[in-house]
Amino acid sequence: MLALTRKKGEAIVINNNIEITVLEIRGDQIKIGISAPKDVPIYRKEVYLQIQQENEAAISADGLDALNNLLD
Repeated sequence: MLALTRKKGEAIVINNNIEITVLEIRGDQIKIGISAPKDVPIYRKEVYLQIQQENEAAISADGLDALNNLLD
């Protein structure tokens, strides 16, 4: 993991097309802004993990059975 120190208003650039800017620092919370192309999905980690779990459940045998029941 790369750890960087940034101040309010400063940014980092990833892969020449994603920019992450520190917008606000308030106590133990930091507000960031992310500029990225529309085709780059951006999720909070807890949402991303939930999506992954749902995708895994959908491809399980139970998920396929449920899909087949909908199609019948």
